Amino acid sequence: MQTDLEIARAAELRPLAEVAAKAGLAPGDLAPRAEGVAKVRWAAVKAKGVAAGEGGGGSLVLVTGVNPTPFGEGKTVTTIGLAQALCRQGERACCAIREPSMGPVFGVKGGAAGGGFSQVLPMDAINLHFTGDLHAITSAHNLLASMVDNSLKQGNPLGIDAQRVFWPRVLDLNDRALRQCVVGLGGAANGVPREDRFDITAASEVMAILALATGYADLKARLRRIVVAQNAAGEAVTAGDLQADGAMALLLRDALLPNFVQTYEGDPAFVHCGPFANIAHGNSSVMADRIALGCSDFVVTEAGFGSDMGAEKFFHIKAASSGQVPDCVVITATVRAMKLHGGAFGAAAGKRPPPDLVAQCNADAARTGAASNLARHVRNMRRFGAPVVVSVNVFPTDHGEEIAAVLAEAERAGAAAAVVSHVHSEGGRGGDKLASAVKEACAAHRAAGRPFTALFPADAPVQAKIEAIATEFYGASSVEMSSKAAAQLRRLERWGMDRLPVCMAKTQYSFSHEPGQLGAPTGFVLPVQELRLNSGAGFVVVILGAVMTMPGLPAQPAAVAMSIDDDGQLVGVFG
Repeated sequence: MQTDLEIARAAELRPLAEVAAKAGLAPGDLAPRAEGVAKVRWAAVKAKGVAAGEGGGGSLVLVTGVNPTPFGEGKTVTTIGLAQALCRQGERACCAIREPSMGPVFGVKGGAAGGGFSQVLPMDAINLHFTGDLHAITSAHNLLASMVDNSLKQGNPLGIDAQRVFWPRVLDLNDRALRQCVVGLGGAANGVPREDRFDITAASEVMAILALATGYADLKARLRRIVVAQNAAGEAVTAGDLQADGAMALLLRDALLPNFVQTYEGDPAFVHCGPFANIAHGNSSVMADRIALGCSDFVVTEAGFGSDMGAEKFFHIKAASSGQVPDCVVITATVRAMKLHGGAFGAAAGKRPPPDLVAQCNADAARTGAASNLARHVRNMRRFGAPVVVSVNVFPTDHGEEIAAVLAEAERAGAAAAVVSHVHSEGGRGGDKLASAVKEACAAHRAAGRPFTALFPADAPVQAKIEAIATEFYGASSVEMSSKAAAQLRRLERWGMDRLPVCMAKTQYSFSHEPGQLGAPTGFVLPVQELRLNSGAGFVVVILGAVMTMPGLPAQPAAVAMSIDDDGQLVGVFG
């Protein structure tokens, strides 16, 4: 089969105005940025009622997955392919996905715009810089960081405790050497020396704010509320206190507007914001979802990593901002992933096993993995009230009895339907069964009045929320707070911010905090290392185990195979 890049290059981009017309957008509603790439103008956003929260009555479909494996399960492929399949069936449909971060692009993944015949185009532009949104987020975030240090240098009028500065710096690349650093060295002219850190841009609170904001007024209010430090009296110091919020909003003016592109089959696609689900909330923007719902009868969006990560945060964080819960949840799985979780390849959570071992038929391992890992994902998602459809992405190495075992276990766990998907190799045509199952599930949910049940009341204490997710979702027996986390919790209580939503940051490879605990582990103690307040975004980040908010490069980064030829064409990029 051709590589993703070869498939993308062979595709003929349709005029974006023609694609936009499918979504009821006029040519004047788009602000072109490059060939096949545009921003949706603010006037069009307002005209669609998005700014006022008056998104249309279409069905929202949330695509998530099992705990990821080194193979890749294909959530983005499924999201795009399902939207294409719905369009092929005559529905007004589109997808709303996250923007790629260049950290994973040059690190492990090599690209994040779908794959095969279910990708968004132009994929090279989307993966490399795109419309500059992540650069704008990086600049806005680091402007605030520089204003914190400048305030310390210029007489410290806010009385900031230099040892209690919470606001790091960010970079949209993987660089482990920047996880801990010292700034302000070189004498008084260079500022006040203090410890600092870099996070990857996708983990920035500014990224989370941009994804959750419902308009410019909300964006400015959220930026103003960011807590950057503590003063000598133990009080919170905010971006508003530093008078940095206005300039930050200015840098984010264009970044707030959703990006509009097309799928491989020429269907509408929104690509906007890109928080990581293992260290942030892991969902695309509220703005993109709202305008998409105003344009379509079906909007297919994705949540990052497994359902214990991005999908849980969709329900408890994103839905609180958007007011929109899904009519159907699609859980993406593969036979290969279920065999890994069933023990066929040992405890290799982050390493790809030998191809000949993968190709061996092992229906028992597939059944065991599905009965544990997949079944827990299905049961967890069903608790929120929406029907669950399991989509099994099929690969040439899969055996019929293995596929049958996974489908049977999915239905046994309570999935409304379990179907095979061939959207990677066949595009929308390969998602016909999936699209039909999703439409039936959405209709049933709407007929039932769209029931929704959260795991806990919205005003429950932070600690109660952490314990509920840990025990009821992850399978932990209890939670153990470090002394640092306990002190941070007391500070949240003192500031009256101890009832915010929680954003759990942990490994994506397991339900637990340990990557090697495959399947559906139970009875473990979940360690809470740190609580980071994201008051502008409106949640508390809960650092679990050894999770890092600045990834490092692997031994063989994807970057080493990337270049351009003498005509400036990409070489060795994105598969």
